[in-house]
Amino acid sequence: MAHDVPVPEPTDPLRRLEAVVARLRDPNGGCPWDLEQTHASLTPYVLEEAHEVADAIRHGDDQQLREELGDLLLQVVLHAQIATERQAFNLDAVADAISEKLIRRHPHVFADETAEDSAAVRASWEAIKAQERAQSSGVTKSASPLSDQLGSKVRGQPALAGAMTISKKAAKAGFEWDDMAGVWEKVHEELDELKEAVASGDRSHAQEELGDVLFTLVNVARWCEIDPEDGLAGTNHRFLDRFSRVEAALGGDIQGKSIRELEALWQQAKAAIRAES
Repeated sequence: MAHDVPVPEPTDPLRRLEAVVARLRDPNGGCPWDLEQTHASLTPYVLEEAHEVADAIRHGDDQQLREELGDLLLQVVLHAQIATERQAFNLDAVADAISEKLIRRHPHVFADETAEDSAAVRASWEAIKAQERAQSSGVTKSASPLSDQLGSKVRGQPALAGAMTISKKAAKAGFEWDDMAGVWEKVHEELDELKEAVASGDRSHAQEELGDVLFTLVNVARWCEIDPEDGLAGTNHRFLDRFSRVEAALGGDIQGKSIRELEALWQQAKAAIRAES
């Protein structure tokens, strides 16, 4: 029999969600799956939900965005509940900490400083962050300040976005090609190294070289002022659209079909989508 954990009415939605999650995590009658979860086991779900929020934003779907934000909020509340059970911190502490951080990093709003534009805000934000890092680590000066800053920044980003962040910052610091021809030369160099690594059968080496190719292509995106994340997301969407049409043309079964037949249907799907748009 489930333990009686009170669930507040919707007049206090966040507290209601917190109580629902506490009920799910209750050892006496809670959900077996939720009870098995840890901070580590939930990490993939945090990333997945964040990406689904971004996808909803890209599609401009408010209903989907509301739902995906709720899924992401659930992850925050779950982590806070697990931390509460460990007597580490609770949801209130999470909210208090981010409120204090926002106030501290916006002195132009909550104190007497001024910021004329968003560029000034960003500069102030980074300066305050650097000061916070120095205070928390006890280190006043680093031999590699840009690397330290980038390492801290990209740890919370997907690999593709992190590569763009590193590329932009390194280029701004002067670590840059003279022209686009140099970037393309690097792309071809890395592709050749990837081919050699794949041919060698060394999967670990091939994975490293694949990463080098992708990183160099991110530099191509930066030079062309295009977003690689949006580009790849668009490709994923287009592939699924075309692939669904190939499946439909074959009655949902593509097993045993020749690549020539599949390629012909693929080209038909591309032409149909182009005509529709």
